[in-house]
Parts: sequence; C-alpha cells; structure tokens
Amino acid sequence: RTACSKSSRPSSDAALDTKQTDVKGLSSMNDETAETDDSSTLRVLVTGAGGYIASQLIPNLADRFELRLLDVADIGDRYGITDTWIADLTDPDRAHYQDAFVGMDVVVHLGYVRSSPGGVYDPTVEHLDRFETEQKNVSMAYNVYRCALETGVRRVVVASSNHAADWYEHALVHEGRMDMITVRDLPLSDNFYGWSKAAYELLSFPFACGTFGRALEMVHIRIGAPKEVDAADHIGRELSSALGPQVPPGVAGLKRDLGAYMSKEDGIQLFTLAIEVDDIRNEYGIPWLVVYGISGNTRAFWSIDTARDVLGYQPIDDSEERFADQIRQWLPEPEPPHDQEDTS
Repeated sequence: RTACSKSSRPSSDAALDTKQTDVKGLSSMNDETAETDDSSTLRVLVTGAGGYIASQLIPNLADRFELRLLDVADIGDRYGITDTWIADLTDPDRAHYQDAFVGMDVVVHLGYVRSSPGGVYDPTVEHLDRFETEQKNVSMAYNVYRCALETGVRRVVVASSNHAADWYEHALVHEGRMDMITVRDLPLSDNFYGWSKAAYELLSFPFACGTFGRALEMVHIRIGAPKEVDAADHIGRELSSALGPQVPPGVAGLKRDLGAYMSKEDGIQLFTLAIEVDDIRNEYGIPWLVVYGISGNTRAFWSIDTARDVLGYQPIDDSEERFADQIRQWLPEPEPPHDQEDTS
C-alpha cells in the first residue's frame, strides 16, 4: 500500500444524489489549478473520516455535498461513499497525498492523533509526555492548510476544541470567578492538547490574511461536549491523583457537561453553515473565524455570539430541556429564604 491510496475512483460523470446549494462564490474555485464541473454542489474533503465526530457528520453532509473521505486507515464503504483515500497527513512529504485535495471547494479537517487514549482528561499518559504527539497534530494542520492553498481549495473548516482556551474554565469558571468565555479572550490552555488546538487557530491566520499569495478562508469550531449527558459519569466520582486538568467531580461535573453540551443536530447545523456561508470576513476583512460549538444551553459558559452573528447559527437544543429528568434528580432548585416563603 502506498502512502496515499484510494479504494476506488468514481467515473468522471458520476454524481452524488445531493441537495443543491446556491451559495455565492463558494461553489466555484478561485484558483486556475482547480478542477471545475457544471454542478453547483459543493465538493468537500473530510479528513479523519474514521473518527467519532465524522460519524456524526458524514451521513448528513453526504445528503447535501459531494464528499471525498480521507483517513489514515481504510474505512471501507461504511458510508456508501466510494471516493475514499488512505493517507497519513503527518507525513512531511505532501506529494504523497496532495492529489486528494485537488478539485475540492472545502476541506473539513477532523484528523487527529490522540496523545492519550481517553482524551485530554484521561490520565493514562502523563500530560508532560504528550507534547511530541500534539506537535505532530500541529504539523498535520500545516500540511492540510498547505495542500488546500496549493490546490485551489477556498475554505478549510477545522475541528478545534473548547480546550484551546480551557485555562479560563479550569482556573476561573469552576471557581466562580468568571461567567462567560468568548473567542475574543486570549487562547490560553493549561495542557498540550489545548495548546495544539490554539496553535491550529493561530497557524491558520497567515494563510487567511493572504501572506502566501491568496486568502485561504478559515473557520475553527471549538467543539464542546458532543455526547449525551449522563449523570452517572460524574455522581460518586472523585478527583484523580494524576497531575493535569480534570473535570470537577459530582454535581459540578454534571453542570459542566450541561454547559458544554453540543447535540448531534446542532453540530450538523454548525458544520454545514461553516461550509456554506458565503462571507466569513471579520471587521478587518480577513476570512478567519473562530466559533464555539455548543447547543443553546442555559448553563453555557462559552459564548456562541460569533456563530450566531457570522454564520447565522440557530441552535435547536438546550441541555436544560433535553436532560430535564437528570436535572430534577441531581440539581434540585434551592429552597427560597424563609422570608420569601409563601405563608398564605
């Protein structure tokens, strides 16, 4: 098997049965190196197609866009999509996989090498020993940006993380010293996973501002907690003795998950908008956008203002309603002070 291979290539006249989208400018390439056809359907490359977030997005994105899937492992035909590629995007020789970017309008970059099996809060690997792996992830992001730039891709949508600025959460929010984190706060993380996600964001800015010949549009979605909330994950749990950031135990951890929750439906909406919305330029005219990826949660401590204002995001879910039974069981309303009790 070569460094980059594909399971099968559809014929040149093959087309997916997708919904048509009429998004000004985004359906055509802005570089003469790009392939063109008569279809108004956006062509989207999804990296990390074998992962969890991809499993939530791909079946729905496939109904709307023409997808090409790429992963370091063979994902077979699990999604019924034949245009699949196998490549290691950490390989510094981009010639091994750059062809996978040719002809694409948008890249959705979900690829990631885990630095600890269970994620940032998993103590299996010491936090101090995770740097080299996370540095590979930053190099992978660079390779994706570079390939996108050189093949005429217009936009890259990146799966960033709330951990890009998680120091505020760990040090201030959980201590009651800060209520809301915004994308305008300096991206400070107390761990290498979050550092790498912040690095993705900052690394993309020179590409977005046109330093390398043209502006490559960049959208970073700081994903919150993209799984259903379960109080059993927190109630009765104690803090680990391991060094590094941890989710607070007990009801505090449950409250954290309720604030961080992103439903599957809202995640699909947010990524779809990030792919389709025509103008993502900031007040300085730079097509570089960072948004938080959570539902419209009553207990949110991350602001979704940029997602609403720039992308038109309208979350349909609120963890307060979706998990009302668990809230009633574990987070009862405090009793009013005696002088406010109804004595009638």
